[in-house]
Amino acid sequence: MDKAHFGLIGLGVMGENLVLNAERNGFSSVVYNRTYAKTEEFLAGRGAGKRIIGATSLEDFIAKLERPRRILMMIKAGDPIDAMIQQISPLLEEGDLLIDGGNSLYTDTERRVAELESRSFGYIGMGVSGGAKGALEGPSMMPGGTRAAYDAIESLVCKMAAQVDDGPCVTYIGPGGAGHFVKTVHNGIEYGVEQILAEAYDLMKRCSGMDGDAMAAVLAQWNGTEELSSFLVEITEICLRTKDPADGGDLVEKIVDAAGQKGTGLWTVESALQMGVPVPTIYAALNARVLSSMRPERLAADGLVPAPALQPVAIDALMDACVLASIASYAQGMALLQEASKLHSYALDMAAIAQIWKGGCIIRARLLQRIQNAYTAQANLPNLMVDPWFVEQIRRRLPGLRQVVATAAHAGVPVPCLGSSLDYIDSYFTGRLPQNLVQAMRDCFGSHTYERVDQPGSFHTEWM
Repeated sequence: MDKAHFGLIGLGVMGENLVLNAERNGFSSVVYNRTYAKTEEFLAGRGAGKRIIGATSLEDFIAKLERPRRILMMIKAGDPIDAMIQQISPLLEEGDLLIDGGNSLYTDTERRVAELESRSFGYIGMGVSGGAKGALEGPSMMPGGTRAAYDAIESLVCKMAAQVDDGPCVTYIGPGGAGHFVKTVHNGIEYGVEQILAEAYDLMKRCSGMDGDAMAAVLAQWNGTEELSSFLVEITEICLRTKDPADGGDLVEKIVDAAGQKGTGLWTVESALQMGVPVPTIYAALNARVLSSMRPERLAADGLVPAPALQPVAIDALMDACVLASIASYAQGMALLQEASKLHSYALDMAAIAQIWKGGCIIRARLLQRIQNAYTAQANLPNLMVDPWFVEQIRRRLPGLRQVVATAAHAGVPVPCLGSSLDYIDSYFTGRLPQNLVQAMRDCFGSHTYERVDQPGSFHTEWM
């Protein structure tokens, strides 16, 4: 084989699948892993008979790549990325391009883009969503960096990406760390929708006594609607329908109720706090995972407070609640992207972001077509929820959300995302909030001043 079109560093599951994806789409590859035994195992197994060769060292890896070199790093975020950049940089030549395809903190990517570009190398921080299957069959990809760096990989990523009716699920996101920031927010929205579906499951299980098959039937019906049809609803149905081979019972009931996290949800919330963007649904989802990890404490406290009587949940109302909470999660994520775009001069194309999330990625959903339509009609839409189609959804479904949150409160079943979504919607669609009193208190104890509704200027009162 002549020199390879494309190089991969890191033969984990995602790395293997992405290089197989590239090879299937006509790009020969050279692969390097820290342990060569892993490279040999891959080449003798999944990579056998394909236009993929191995490298025993970084020097060997670089020598086997055509110029300008395009190198995808699929290794752990943080210090390992910096260490790899330090090791490989002396071997690179002008015009060579490094791509970080992991979940890196966007500020780290900003720093790396500036550093590598100053040395005449290209650097792209590219979010990749779709899990192992998506990486192999076609993920959603979110590359950020200089436009010239993206142009150098456009032919590759457009073929590797998932394909939907209006194009590949990849586009140039913006400069610096824009790609990794968009992927971070994608994951924050994902946290929200996952927790929303978990709360729906909990209400059906605890309040209505439904078994896995009955709940799966509800999810199947939801997945046939425009508003809730999505990959996450689809796999929730699968999870609820799956049986434990040991006893034939619902497998999900055998799983410990403590959810893990890898940091992107936290980064979403931290960024929102720093930028002054409310993301209560996403924060509630993150907080729910943190609370779930306190399982020994929860088990010890269980029963100390008498549980209220349970009452069945209305399935139609529950669907309304899930639709609006999902809309809230997307709306909060999109609002955060818009604010980051202003602060960092990313010039994000919101309609294009919705388009590339329609296929391949974890949050792919039919709803994204409506989101794409909303931002196509009004690029600077202040909030997704004020688009006419979404306003109509809120008007029609808000009584159902209120009913479900009330039912959960009376039953003592926590619904942090559903409740936070209701608060978010009610807070956004009101011209009056009680923070006038908060501002009065701030002025009373700290002379922070306040503004008046009836005249301009800044005022202070001697309250005591």
